[in-house]
This record gives sequence, C-alpha cells and structure tokens, in this order.
Amino acid sequence: MKTIGLIGGMSWESSAEYYRIVNEEVQRRLGGLHSAKCILFSVDFEEIEQLQRRGDWAEAGRLLVEAAKALEKSGAELIVLCTNTMHIVFEALEKGVEVPLVHIADATTREIRKASLAAIGLLGTKYTMEMDFYKSRLTNKGLNVLIPDETERNQLNRIIFEELCLGEIRKPSKEYYQMVIDKLIKQGAEGIILGCTEIGLLIRQEDSPVPIFDTTEIHAKTAVRMALG
Repeated sequence: MKTIGLIGGMSWESSAEYYRIVNEEVQRRLGGLHSAKCILFSVDFEEIEQLQRRGDWAEAGRLLVEAAKALEKSGAELIVLCTNTMHIVFEALEKGVEVPLVHIADATTREIRKASLAAIGLLGTKYTMEMDFYKSRLTNKGLNVLIPDETERNQLNRIIFEELCLGEIRKPSKEYYQMVIDKLIKQGAEGIILGCTEIGLLIRQEDSPVPIFDTTEIHAKTAVRMALG
C-alpha cells in the first residue's frame, strides 16, 4: 500500500470527509483492521481564501507547492489536493514534486463517462464554475458543461464560504441547491457534479432525480485505488 499525501484545510470540514472516505475504502477493500497509510498537511484556509479574493493564484500556488513538497519529504507516494477550486494551481504542483498527483476533475470525468452521460451540470465556487481551469478538463473529454446563472452562482458561492466551510448545514440552503439542480436538469443536464468538496455535506443522491457525482468521494476513492495498485 502506497502512502497517500493529503493537502487539506480548504476547508477542514471537507478534509475530514477525505480522511473518513480513504480509510473506509481501504478497510472495505482489504478487510480486517486495515486502514489507509496517509499524511495530512492542513493549511490555514483564511490565508488561502484571501489570496483567492485578490486573484493572487501564484502566491496561493506557492504555498500549496510547499505543502506538497513537505508531504513528499515525509514519505507520501502520491498526493491529493483536497479541494476543487485550488486545482487552478495543479500544474505548479506537478512541477514541484516528483510523486504523482490525482486530478479531481479527471477522476470525476472518468466516472461520468462510465455512466455514458453527455451533458453535465457543474456546481461549485464561483471560481470553479466561471473559470476555465476546471471546465476545460471536462469539455476536452467531450462533455457539455452547464452552469447556473450569475445570480445563482453568487448565492451558491456564498453558501459554500459563509455556511458549509463553517460546518453550518441549513435547510433553506439545501432547498436552494435543489432548485438550481432542477433548473440545470430542465436545461438538459443528465447528471450533476458537486464541484466543491463541501457541497456533499449538504446534497446527497436522494436530493436529485439525476446522478450526483460527489467529487470528494470520487477523488478519495481514486486515490485509494492508486495507493493499492
């Protein structure tokens, strides 16, 4: 079993989910008392979030490269960046370490293609929904990506940062996400990507009439498959 390096803290609420899922998946696959070999480097999300607001992706990337290098020096044999948004600096991470990284959008795309879907709705932070770094990984594989309108994107983003990242699960916010999902389905979405690692704390498969692709779960389980070879 290879040692998984987790770059977490963005937010720690979803990083805890990563830790749970990788251990549950290892135990499911190997049985007995098996658990995952993993190392967690948890950053201060306030620092990262301020850099996001300023659009200083270079500095944010530098901090995450430092985290990746620390994990590599500590014995990590593959690295998982436990956030969708900060995959904007994925290429810098790849250049910064020798061990392989697991791209969250690529792992999610593989699951969507297995389900033979062509049109997919994308929910996430405004950065993930609006910028090309994430959507292009999907469209390059032939997927038609649908996103909410600007007003909805702003509200989804607010719920993520002001509620979910703080561990607050509110019924009105859940209902808002469900409304947006229903609108995307009417526009042709055959499935929905939970493209922020916190959204899975709020929305489950039973909350949607079409397949839900929880990037946290997909990413963590992909890392375990790689770790077990």
